Amino acid sequence: MRGKQAPKRRILPDPEYNSTSIAKFINYIMQDGKKSTAQQIVYDAFDIIEKKTKKPPLDTFDKAMKNVSPVLEIKARRIGGANYQVPIEVRGERRFNLASRWLITAAKKRKGKPMSEKLALELMDAAEEQGEAMKKREDVHKMAEANRAFAHFA
Repeated sequence: MRGKQAPKRRILPDPEYNSTSIAKFINYIMQDGKKSTAQQIVYDAFDIIEKKTKKPPLDTFDKAMKNVSPVLEIKARRIGGANYQVPIEVRGERRFNLASRWLITAAKKRKGKPMSEKLALELMDAAEEQGEAMKKREDVHKMAEANRAFAHFA
């Protein structure tokens, strides 16, 4: 590793729900430094979730994140001239990061609706253990399971 590791920044909780995880999620959605637009997308998505499920959107969000977060992933390791896909456990910080990224990517893939609506639908699907983001998690887990023979290289 070169140089020092970047210091962990304290992230301020979001203004509406006072939650750091939602603030982080908003930051992941943000493009070109347009935070207010990203906040609008997330809060609109939460309003849609509340209307459709009649439950607090924070619960749906937490459940979706918990369901999509991967436990295992694979990392390529080069051992004796051969590349092995070695399954490793995912740290908490990275779990949230991957889950957020997968949810946002899956929401962006949906066509013909505003982003807030697509995000709301993807979050609701993930909370019920379906949808594109859940499929991605399952695929990653399957790959890790298939390569369990190489776990001793970790």
